[in-house]
Amino acid sequence: MAELEIGQHCDVEHCGQLDFLPFVCDGCSGVFCLTHRSRDSHGCPEVPAASRGAQSGGSTQYPCSYTGCSGKELVEVLCPFCTKHFCLRHRHQPDHQCEKLETPKPRMCATQQLVKEIVDSKKSAPPNKVRRGAKNAETAAKVALMKLKLHAMGDKSLPQLERIYFQTYLPKGGKEKSKPMFFCKKWSIGKVVDYAASIVSLKNDNNKATAKKLRVCHAETGAALPMDSSLETWLSSTENPLYNGGNIIIEYLDNECNEIEDTSVYLS
Repeated sequence: MAELEIGQHCDVEHCGQLDFLPFVCDGCSGVFCLTHRSRDSHGCPEVPAASRGAQSGGSTQYPCSYTGCSGKELVEVLCPFCTKHFCLRHRHQPDHQCEKLETPKPRMCATQQLVKEIVDSKKSAPPNKVRRGAKNAETAAKVALMKLKLHAMGDKSLPQLERIYFQTYLPKGGKEKSKPMFFCKKWSIGKVVDYAASIVSLKNDNNKATAKKLRVCHAETGAALPMDSSLETWLSSTENPLYNGGNIIIEYLDNECNEIEDTSVYLS
């Protein structure tokens, strides 16, 4: 009598186990035993690279593409320039050293262009009034700095020499008007936004294209600062600089909006 063979052998080369109830992969259509039924266990070629970090519990985690970072996120955070996935800490171009990050032009980088536009828009104001206002802002910041250092919120692990203090005015309609905070002068403006939002629990949908963006705005001009510029750049700017001990405004702006029209409603 001929031997009756029931079941199929596992397609994994080093296994080959005969399984009476084999599993068929819905990705590569291969036949596998109980041990190798999952896509990860048999190295399914149809598995998207980002989904290979899926946990056994069923929730997908997306690993950060930045070299040396082990961070993961539950949702995709893709850089719109290099299209790679990063954790929230490295999602901005400068923070993950984006291969598509353009080198600023020697004569006119993006920040210099913005400063020029701000200066041009303020030419109607008397020159002596502008200089006097800037001097007053610098003096007020120096006076306020000592008080800010006593109560400011921030990352306590930052070295004292790298800390920059601001009275941070929060979005209109919230429970609190402002909070004293400190940040690292080497951070990008985008990272300042993310950190400020995290310590005062502000909704931050900056990674969603259709949502209003949380922006840092200049307390004097109302202009939204470029997310990829550094805090240190604005501290050393010759036109409308930020001051250690001064004020900044954080507000939700539409994608097409680049400034707050009336800053006095925050500062009064």
